[in-house]
Amino acid sequence: MKEHFLSYMCSNSNLRHFALLFFRTAISFELLIAHGFKKIGIGVTIAETVPNPLGLPEFLNQAFAIVANIVMPLFITAGLFTKIATLPILAVTLTGFFIVHFHDPIAVKDVPFIYSVCFLYIMVVGPGKFSLDYYLLNK
Repeated sequence: MKEHFLSYMCSNSNLRHFALLFFRTAISFELLIAHGFKKIGIGVTIAETVPNPLGLPEFLNQAFAIVANIVMPLFITAGLFTKIATLPILAVTLTGFFIVHFHDPIAVKDVPFIYSVCFLYIMVVGPGKFSLDYYLLNK
């Protein structure tokens, strides 16, 4: 029994790759639906105005937030350029955590913190075997 458990925990099985597929898809769609669509006015009466704590030109700030919250989650879901696609998301979520919500209570800043942790994890471990990255790199 102990050997079976250890082999299960240490194996390079497809279960781990399915878990990565599920995780990256779930967290990406959550970001897209909960935050991305609001940025372009879907599901709300008026499009969300993105905070601009770094003082960027307004168009650039809004465009970067839209790309980070809509386009990059689609790349991550497909597993295409996954590690690179996490960078704009992390830029937005870490800015939200460390700058926009720095003095807020933990109940407010936990959302950008959790997104940051999740996308940092995806950046470190990669998309797994069930991804376009794996297919393109192992052709």
